[in-house]
Amino acid sequence: MLYTYEKAVEYIEEIPKFTTKNKLEYTKECLRRLGNPEKDKKIIHVAGTNGKGSVCAFLSSMLGAGGYRTGLFISPHLVTINERFQINEVPVSDETFLQAFKTIKALADELTREGDYHPTYFEFLFLMGMILFQEADVDYILLETGIGGRLDATNSIEYPIACVITSISLDHMEHLGNTVSEIAGEKAGIIKPVIPVICDGNSPDAVKVVKARAKEMRSPYYQIQEENCRILKNTADGIDFSFKCAYYGDMTLCIPFPAKYQVMNAALAMETMGVLHNVHKIPEEKLQIGMKQTKWQGRMETILPDIIVDGAHNQDGLKRFVETAKYFQKEHLVTLLFSAAADKDYEHMIQVICEQLTLISVVTTQIKGGRSAAAEKLAVIFKKNGCQNVYAEQNAEQAFEKACELKKDGLLFCVGSLYLIGEIKDYIRRKVHDQLR
Repeated sequence: MLYTYEKAVEYIEEIPKFTTKNKLEYTKECLRRLGNPEKDKKIIHVAGTNGKGSVCAFLSSMLGAGGYRTGLFISPHLVTINERFQINEVPVSDETFLQAFKTIKALADELTREGDYHPTYFEFLFLMGMILFQEADVDYILLETGIGGRLDATNSIEYPIACVITSISLDHMEHLGNTVSEIAGEKAGIIKPVIPVICDGNSPDAVKVVKARAKEMRSPYYQIQEENCRILKNTADGIDFSFKCAYYGDMTLCIPFPAKYQVMNAALAMETMGVLHNVHKIPEEKLQIGMKQTKWQGRMETILPDIIVDGAHNQDGLKRFVETAKYFQKEHLVTLLFSAAADKDYEHMIQVICEQLTLISVVTTQIKGGRSAAAEKLAVIFKKNGCQNVYAEQNAEQAFEKACELKKDGLLFCVGSLYLIGEIKDYIRRKVHDQLR
């Protein structure tokens, strides 16, 4: 079959996303057949419940500011699948994507003919990423795990230069365990012998597990906590904060995001750069510039004036969204556009939102596909929890227009699902494109 970019994307999207993972030995065999494209690359492997992508983005921006060529592998994508593969923070072109697809498709066909197995959805994309980064001749790869860590396809990488564990909380419990400790055990599965581990140290249960695993692997262990950071200024344009770094000492850092939770992600990234200072040798001033210039989609991102999107899709992410919205509602009226996947505890999410925030209006909607909770059902729960002006719109684009109309001179937050954020951003992109025609 002659594949176009569109046909390639269609093929990938038809690979089942939520199936049993293949064994890591299979993924390693795929890498071997591809000539081990990951060899000779400096790879920083990042796992955790929340903040993985943000930490990778901070690291990529700082390394880029130091003159290095970086490959960024993240998930999920918001608008186009190309976003999962970025070279110096720019998604790969359709043509480049297609060439990598053809390479992995040929490998999948070869495995199938031999009676073996077909790579899973995430494994297929991971293998494409390794080919893309090899072809781009990157110096560093920032590698974000999918779900978990121990059994994740990315854990087939045997020799990273650092392992980073971000904030750990309850999420994907059907796959990872019912407690923070159990989930931490899965995340800590990325730790490799004698490779440094840099950990978010704010959860005692998670720290106990990660620290024990690092000791078992004889891996140097570093952690940071909220007490290591102090916010100096917090506006809609970003945050200035002081940070006590183990290597660089007392620093003043600026991040272009208004959410307080990004302070810990930024500090974790800076601590990682401190641990690796003998590897990259980037001056402190350039690291600060890189951090200030970081771009990251869908996490407390201002997409239009007074319209902020945040993919708060689990308990910890929601808690941090509420903390930010609560701060800004002191001076602004707040409207909410909300959607959630059906497998999330959206009743509890809505209860927390209604208890903590004063909302002038709420619009509920649903994302495309079968995994979304019904807009009407979400609206009923908001009303049950005391919200007065609640509207249900099944179509996300119509819901966004309705929410924009209701917000008037206040702030609009769009939250609950990264897929919702993707649909909204795609809608705005198409709308702007049509206006320019």
